Order: sequence, then C-alpha cells, then structure tokens
Amino acid sequence: MSKLKYEQIADYLRAQITEGHFRPGEVLPSGRDLCEQFGVSRATVIKAMDVLRTDGVVVARQGSGFSVVQTPVARPAGRRGSASRTTGAGPFRRLGTPMTEVPPPRIREALQLGEDQRALRRARLVLKQDGSPATLVVAWFPPGIAEACPRLSAAGPIAEGTTAYVKRTTGRAPTDGVDVYTVRMAAADEAELLELTLPAAVVITLHTASDADGPLVCEEGVTPHTLWELTDSYPMNP
Repeated sequence: MSKLKYEQIADYLRAQITEGHFRPGEVLPSGRDLCEQFGVSRATVIKAMDVLRTDGVVVARQGSGFSVVQTPVARPAGRRGSASRTTGAGPFRRLGTPMTEVPPPRIREALQLGEDQRALRRARLVLKQDGSPATLVVAWFPPGIAEACPRLSAAGPIAEGTTAYVKRTTGRAPTDGVDVYTVRMAAADEAELLELTLPAAVVITLHTASDADGPLVCEEGVTPHTLWELTDSYPMNP
C-alpha cells in the first residue's frame, strides 16, 4: 500500500536526520520549501511535522519552523503499547560501541537463534530528569535486521528511534510484543552504571518485538527495584 504524502515527507526527513544531513539543533527546510519540493499543501507539511514532533524527532522553534531535537529520548524496555515514542521516555546515554556477539541463552531463545549465532548488541542508560540513572537497557538485533540496517552498528543515537529506522529500512514493524518480568540481584557492572550499593535487587524486563516473519529485537531492561512499579487495570466478573 502506497504511503500518504505526509508519511512520505516524514520518512524523507527521518532519513535525512538519521544519515546526518541535519545535525541536532539544526533547522529543517521551511514549510514553503517542502511544499514546493513535494507538491503538497501547507496542511500536509504541518501534518508530517506533527508526526515527527510526536515521535520526539523535531521541536518547534518560534519564528523559525522546526529543528532536530538536541537530545534524543529513549524508552525503558517493555510496555510498548503506546503509539508515541515519547511516552515514558527520557534522556539517555549511549554506552560503548555496538558489538556483534553471542547473546545470553534467554536472549538467544527469544530471538530464535542457534547456539553459536551472533546478534548485534546496543546498550543505553535511560536517565531521570535530574540526570541520575533510571534503567539500563541492552537491545539485541538478529543478524538479518543488523545486516539490513547498518546505522544500528554506529555508536551514536538514532534520532528517529530504532523501531522507526528498522521499519523505514526493511519495511518490517512490530505487530506483537511479549514482556517477561523477573527479579534478581544486580551484577557488579550493573550496580556501577545504576549507582547502586551492593547487594541490590533489580527488576528485569525481557521485551521481544516480532512481526509475522519473526523477532525484530529483544531488549533486556535492568531497573532498580525502588524505581519500578507496574499497575494493571482490568474488569472483574461479579
């Protein structure tokens, strides 16, 4: 199914930002320029910008249109029912350089990989508004996704988010998500990153996103037990 014009404009700008043609803080082309480039009305361009703003990719600048966000945001692992990428998101630090390695057994099983198969590992530390650590997230991408999406191997953040980038690059988007919650004691490296004093309990969120062709990503979130809470609301039979 062909994309609507505003979706085409949004995808074009996402690609330009992800490929580095527009850096954080840079002003994007004006509404008039985009109208002329795509042969659309101003209302269509505004709708495209609203999509990007909702996704946390751009911000409005009074009197000068839209610019790329200075600080991209990221979400904790799991709870991805919301369509908005900014729901529950916060500033984050990218940790190290993405590496291809054999994942732990739980990740390997979730990604449906063989015993010796490798996956691409990307780690981030999501922060609270005061800059202190909130949750450590390690994302694992199966070989097919990693090979088709070379920007996943880059050290810097992907402003549009990895889900949007994978969808734009491969045409694949999550249709199903599974979250598994467990509790254990923090490892020494986790405690250092999360600024915890050992021994300390952490909640583990194992989030797997898939489409009809299989898993797209598996994320393991590590959150201090003092910062984690889950509330469920549901109907009950009388």
